[in-house]
Amino acid sequence: MSVPSLPILDRPPLGLASLKRDASSRRVAVKGRYAFVSLGCPKNAVDSERMLGLLRADGYDLVADPQGADFVVVNTCGFIDAAREESFGVIDEMLALKRSGAVGGVVVAGCLAERQKEAMLGERPEIDHLVGVFSREEIARVADRLVGRMTEQRTVFRPAGAAPLPDRGRLRVTPRHFAYLKISEGCDRLCTFCAIPKMRGKHVSKPPDEVVAEAEELAADGVRELILVAQDTPYYGRDLYGEPRLAELLGRLDAVDGIEWIRLMYFYPMYVDDAVIDAIAGSRRVVPYIDMPLQHASDAMLRRMARRVNRAETESLLARLRERIDGLTLRTTFITGFPGETDEDFAELMEFVRGHEFERMGVFTYSIEPDTPAAKLPDHVPGEVAQRRRDALMQIQQEITLARNASLIGTPMTVLLDAPVETQVEPDGLMNESPQAFVGRTTTDAPDVDCVVYVTGHGLRPGQFTEVEIVGYDGYDLIGVVSDAGSQRVARP
Repeated sequence: MSVPSLPILDRPPLGLASLKRDASSRRVAVKGRYAFVSLGCPKNAVDSERMLGLLRADGYDLVADPQGADFVVVNTCGFIDAAREESFGVIDEMLALKRSGAVGGVVVAGCLAERQKEAMLGERPEIDHLVGVFSREEIARVADRLVGRMTEQRTVFRPAGAAPLPDRGRLRVTPRHFAYLKISEGCDRLCTFCAIPKMRGKHVSKPPDEVVAEAEELAADGVRELILVAQDTPYYGRDLYGEPRLAELLGRLDAVDGIEWIRLMYFYPMYVDDAVIDAIAGSRRVVPYIDMPLQHASDAMLRRMARRVNRAETESLLARLRERIDGLTLRTTFITGFPGETDEDFAELMEFVRGHEFERMGVFTYSIEPDTPAAKLPDHVPGEVAQRRRDALMQIQQEITLARNASLIGTPMTVLLDAPVETQVEPDGLMNESPQAFVGRTTTDAPDVDCVVYVTGHGLRPGQFTEVEIVGYDGYDLIGVVSDAGSQRVARP
């Protein structure tokens, strides 16, 4: 995700809305001009939005093109090899612009900065400043030093705090009608393949009053879909109360006026108790969608991963969720090629995937993460074997998804429209009378990671809920037309 659209990234220009909001809300003299690139997960996007808000409040002007900017901020991801390569690629491209004189300075923030710390400056001494995950509140002061040509204190790192950093006052990079809401920071899980606790610290929950206030602020800004994110969402509240309190939080969020969909991401398969299931099943606004990364089905692999759950417990949980939440969409992810994964382990995983027919699924091949226990495990699986296993799993999922899509033809569904496929303008500048084509999502699809619905109809706008009839599908994606009797609820201007 780029903030705003940068030519070096093959991603949608979601940041253009931020530029318009930035210009319309300017209240102080402009200190300088900057560009911003946000990489990684939605949790990182929230950090980016907070930094954008701080820079705006301090008088810095966000621009769409880094060419000619006083500085560029790259908020990095350091989770897996591919993410690190993407982050380093963007950093190197920004440094090349700096060498050519097109950019005044380069600030590197986020998870990769936290993970690499001073070692990054040794490898790339042209970076002007490093800002760690827990130092994002310092971004305006870093900008002041950079624009003021002060070179001291090139690194800003703070230890993880006893409470998450504040996330209100953001300049959002998502379309106006949906937003991510981070309810906690860090993780107490010690999965052997994961370095997130080293980058994001131990689990700390955002106080519920703060979460609700942030949700109300987002609703007032036009948000219709609220997407709850954390490293371990069902664990919410355990550090505050001695027991998880996600169910209570969902009850309070369900009462926030203006929000129509609440989507749940990052459910570790522990602490999903009856209270949480009842809260989801009985709510008005929490959609029947759960993202629950399971990683594997073989008990031997789950033990090696230190997941603290076994297959029988997982299957019992899945059965309870399916039984008690009507129309549930389950999204999950798996890892192939984890050290020690045998043909028998993988065969068990394939059988598990066939049997449970997850509505949404992603598969990653294992990559060695430095300083994690898994890196020291014996019996590493060759990369080509891990890739072949990934492809086999995705083939199973493709068959499941295509069969499901075929069964949905003729079905009415509610779709939230995200963006037009293309602008249809006549030479005189007036919108033509032919049907418009939009990209949207149903309750079964989270932004960026799931499928979409291509919708045609008249008078369509981003942020509009509309009833469609599914008339076909294109691979994983559905095709729908607006129902004649379909109600259309439009996001507030």
